[in-house]
Amino acid sequence: MSTENKSSQTSTGGTPASVVWFEIPADNVERAKTFYQNLFGWTINPIPNMSDYWHVDTGGADQSPDAGLMKRKQPGQGITNYVLVKSVTTAANEAVKLGGKICMPKTAVPNMGHFAICQDTENNTFGIWEMDQNAK
Repeated sequence: MSTENKSSQTSTGGTPASVVWFEIPADNVERAKTFYQNLFGWTINPIPNMSDYWHVDTGGADQSPDAGLMKRKQPGQGITNYVLVKSVTTAANEAVKLGGKICMPKTAVPNMGHFAICQDTENNTFGIWEMDQNAK
């Protein structure tokens, strides 16, 4: 592991490109819930006003990402990591320029932020997240 300073000259605009959230799809949500609670001691509860979506409190420090648990939407859907960016629009455009794809365009999560789902050059899916308390 390198101890040198990493360049912040990326499409994140100097924002640390850290994983801030991840989503776990499940064929059987109750079975997955039991698995993760027993394996890691995570607390998993429904999110109010969001059907079929549960908040996963991973129990780490504030900088540790929490997660969402949800019903699998398509066969083969894997865990999606969300990376913090300064601008979803800018990062999504840069992903396309670098050979990636946009799978789901910029979408608002009211009063929280915006996200988009992208695919890299190796067909891996990931999310990008922009914090914005004024999102509608």
